[in-house]
Amino acid sequence: QVQLVESGGGLVQAGGSLRLSCAASGRSFSSYKMAWFRQGPGKEREFVAAISWNGVSTYYVDSVKGRFTISRENAKNTVYLQMNSLKPEDTAVYYCAARQDYSSSWFRTISQYDYWGQGTQVTVSS
Repeated sequence: QVQLVESGGGLVQAGGSLRLSCAASGRSFSSYKMAWFRQGPGKEREFVAAISWNGVSTYYVDSVKGRFTISRENAKNTVYLQMNSLKPEDTAVYYCAARQDYSSSWFRTISQYDYWGQGTQVTVSS
């Protein structure tokens, strides 16, 4: 069992930056593939980025490539999402997700993750 708590959201102007954090409780954090999803106003929840259990490999949706960076510190049971050059269309509730997985496969759908945080709001003003 893993509990996830996101933090770091807020209001930022277009072009600005934010860093989201997701703290995990429970053991074996390093055995989990971690991901960030987001849900904008009136939209479905969508995949943003994922990172392998050891932090070596990452995967991004095209719309955030070059602007967002996912990373993790297994010693701190924490995963991060550094968001730069933010745009108004990045406005959403951002969710952290986890699945216990050592494979090299990437997973982009909600049903493929077992644990979720409560979300943190990111608002980008124009």
